[in-house]
Order: sequence, then structure tokens, then C-alpha cells
Amino acid sequence: MSDDSAPKGETPEPIQAPATAADPTILAIILTTFTTVFLAELGDKTQLAALLLAAESGRPLLVFAGAALALICSSLVGVLLGRWLAAVLPPQRLERVSGVLMVGLGLWLGAQASVGLLTP
Repeated sequence: MSDDSAPKGETPEPIQAPATAADPTILAIILTTFTTVFLAELGDKTQLAALLLAAESGRPLLVFAGAALALICSSLVGVLLGRWLAAVLPPQRLERVSGVLMVGLGLWLGAQASVGLLTP
């Protein structure tokens, strides 16, 4: 016989682990994410495209709205993919795969830039 505290037909709420001092707070996660994305986006081609679109259209608020919506959507894809990868891969392997992808992307972009500079 089981000792369920939930009434018949209802599932009991899942038990959550108690928060520890090492757990990041909501504010810390938001600030870290904001700072990381903000610094990563400064001066990239998305910002330059928004700059040009605002200058050409003369409608900076509409360009801002479109660019913000695009960043939200692309961030959603990254968050969903990250959540799925975290469920599939152990954290250490996920860090290695991320590192290899970042180094590979950097080398590929560097090679593309070099070819562009060397080609008259």
C-alpha cells in the first residue's frame, strides 16, 4: 500500500532540490546573459545592418522593433537547442563540443577573411 499525500486521480507535485548558496539567482542569470549577449553583439554585422537600415529608412523605431524581434527569435532557437543538448550530453562533453565548434568557426571565419584580403 502506498502512502500518497495527493488525492486519488491527482499526481503529486515533483519534489525540488533545496536551493544552495552555490545556485545562481534569477537576477545573476539574467545579468550574466544580458552582459554576454550585449558584448558579443557589439559591432557585429547584425548591428551594422540595423544601423544601415535605420539610416536608409528614416524609421529607427521600426528598425529597432524588427531587429529586437529577430534577436528574440534567434535567441529562442539557441535556448531550445541548448536545453535539448544539455539533456542529451553530459556537461563536460557539451563544454568540449562547444569549444571545438567555437574554435572551428573562428578558424573558418579567419580563413574566409584571409582569402578576401588576398583576392584583388
